[in-house]
Amino acid sequence: MHCPFCRHTDSRVIDSRTTDDGSAIRRRRQCPECSRRFTTLESASLTVTKRSGAAEPFSRAKVLAGVRKACQGRPVTEDQLALLAQRVEESIRAQGSAEIDAHEVGMAILPPLRDLDEVAYLRFASVYQSFDSLEDFESAIATLRREHAETTT
Repeated sequence: MHCPFCRHTDSRVIDSRTTDDGSAIRRRRQCPECSRRFTTLESASLTVTKRSGAAEPFSRAKVLAGVRKACQGRPVTEDQLALLAQRVEESIRAQGSAEIDAHEVGMAILPPLRDLDEVAYLRFASVYQSFDSLEDFESAIATLRREHAETTT
């Protein structure tokens, strides 16, 4: 780690702490050359590969934007959406891969969204599971009803 002040090529870690959501490590460092202190924030990178083949860093904000559209007009709070986005990121990182397909991100959104709001789930699923007809919607609704019946008995 280069010192941002004198550009010395080494630094000493004084303190390490995880961030509030546990996704990164905050390190307090000191340069042995100029003795000045600075902070670094370290996180594991996660790359999303799009259909076009382009790769970009995972963005929790993009997950939020997509889910927010599906939840438009539904009784869902911003806090619930933020928690959902965090759960999605955690589930993707738990897979242990540094690179993931964009379609897999969409599929990872479905289970927590289903728990949050079934109408929003159907809206989102219609895109990511490529619903082509009313039968696709009817099948998804029948599955939801069947699962409701199983949990109430």
